[in-house]
Amino acid sequence: MSRKSKKIFQKYSDIFELFLLLYKKKYFSEDLENDISRRIMVTANLNQTPISERMHIAFFGMRNAGKSSLINAVTGQELAIISPVPGTTTDPVHKTMELLPLGPVVLIDTPGIDDSGELGAQRINKTHQVLNKTDAAILVVDVNCELSKEDEELIELFREKKIPYIIALNKSDLKIGQERSTSAEYIFVSALTGQGIHELKERIAGLCKSDEPQHRLVTDLIDPSDFVVLVTPIDKAAPKGRLILPQQQVIRDILEANAVSIVTKENEFKNVLKNLAKKPRMIITDSQIFDKVAADTPHDIPLTSFSILMARYKGLLDDAVRSVKAIEHIEDGDKILIAEGCTHHRQCDDIGSVKLPRWIKNHTGKHPEFCFCSGAGFPSDLADYKLIVHCGGCMLNTREMQSRAQTAKRAGVPMTNYGILIACMQGILKRSIGIFPHL
Repeated sequence: MSRKSKKIFQKYSDIFELFLLLYKKKYFSEDLENDISRRIMVTANLNQTPISERMHIAFFGMRNAGKSSLINAVTGQELAIISPVPGTTTDPVHKTMELLPLGPVVLIDTPGIDDSGELGAQRINKTHQVLNKTDAAILVVDVNCELSKEDEELIELFREKKIPYIIALNKSDLKIGQERSTSAEYIFVSALTGQGIHELKERIAGLCKSDEPQHRLVTDLIDPSDFVVLVTPIDKAAPKGRLILPQQQVIRDILEANAVSIVTKENEFKNVLKNLAKKPRMIITDSQIFDKVAADTPHDIPLTSFSILMARYKGLLDDAVRSVKAIEHIEDGDKILIAEGCTHHRQCDDIGSVKLPRWIKNHTGKHPEFCFCSGAGFPSDLADYKLIVHCGGCMLNTREMQSRAQTAKRAGVPMTNYGILIACMQGILKRSIGIFPHL
């Protein structure tokens, strides 16, 4: 096979595999749809900036204020369906793209906040949920209308959640009401003529800039030329031919530090350590095999997990470590929520729905009630839970993970994560967070 043919085959091999799956099943079962969605998502993660690493910019407003038209004008593409009929957008619509001068972003088109009826109330609730992941908000208002009660309530929510925002006065080409405001929060735009669109993009870019240092997974913990060994089991839940997102991100971060990553499976880990001429700076493992890797790792080599690094990356590590002690006070019948940020087809020995409940029951000697949620389905009412155990949240942006943590804190419910809980139950928590002296 020629080099060119090999490149073409590699590029499209995933697509060929998907069609083979279709041919074998001849119909879309739920399992098949989940499998295809997962593979497409993972493939996209390898070739593009992950959704969780993109700025989330959401457009809010009344029905027919022109939210969808404005998104199309900002992007220069027909991304959103537009119609003179109020309420055309019935669910939040996410679009990933490159938007200059920002770079990779997620644009979110939301239903009108003045929707009516029982179904409309559900749509408004979905719109409010979008706030939990919004890094910058654009409130779109018809220039010829005063701010509505719903607009004012949204502005209060922006302020309460500390979301930077702009009020875009759309349809300004009609030249009615131009004198109404000169506030820095406002900008006059026209999705129809393009008036003010460039200025709006510049203003959005200004909202998204931050003076805070960029989050890192391991770059600040290692030096150039350090060896870091990554222990990555390949099980049925792992996407075929791929590494899961936290593993990809850690490898990239190690490269950014000009260090060296050595990736191995757990059954080869001991031999890898034995054959290394230089002592590794640290060992990073999948939490599911913490006990085995800990047993094979000399105590003078720091050890942690991908999940623990993700907790720090999302700004949740300190609270998650403090909250893990709640596992020692679980009683029969207590409700434990196990939350995952993504949706995937669950395997027979899935960590969230099978392994963690088994390990928790073995550790506590109790029989709590386990509840599960995934994707965007995180409950708003957490009062009934004794403990929340969350995944690393690699598919959720930092704002959404912190929003979930704040919801738990307001409800007085401790929230930890997979890796921290597993390390605690296996008696190696102190060792696994030893690379963070302040803990």
